[in-house]
Amino acid sequence: MRTLIRVLVSAFALWLTTLIVGGSGDHGVWVKPLGTGPYDHLFTLLLIAAVFGLVNGTLGKIVRVVSIPLYIITLGLFGLIVNGFLLLVVAWLSDLAGFGLQIDGFWWGVLAALVLSLLSSMLNGLLGTNKKRDSK
Repeated sequence: MRTLIRVLVSAFALWLTTLIVGGSGDHGVWVKPLGTGPYDHLFTLLLIAAVFGLVNGTLGKIVRVVSIPLYIITLGLFGLIVNGFLLLVVAWLSDLAGFGLQIDGFWWGVLAALVLSLLSSMLNGLLGTNKKRDSK
């Protein structure tokens, strides 16, 4: 149940990110829906959020472990670069499928990663989904 709520929060944060970073039109960061139906945009956002969770859980862990020295040297700011790279990977995967997240360039991805992480951490904090379960 908590995973489903986190995917919904990520999808909502992604939607807000596309509004903030992308603005109107196809520039910056935007989402190309799956089809033209009334719920296709929502389904596409949920699918992108699930794919981002999978990419962040697999490839993200590997990249973070390999780049530990850069995290130390930059006092953690390299995390923005890593998250921007992971968003670009999600955009590439969704572009292969013919729909999904579209990003104009690397720095748009870094900006979107910053906004997305701020929004999702605020929303997860408000909903209490960041709290770890008690192991009883």
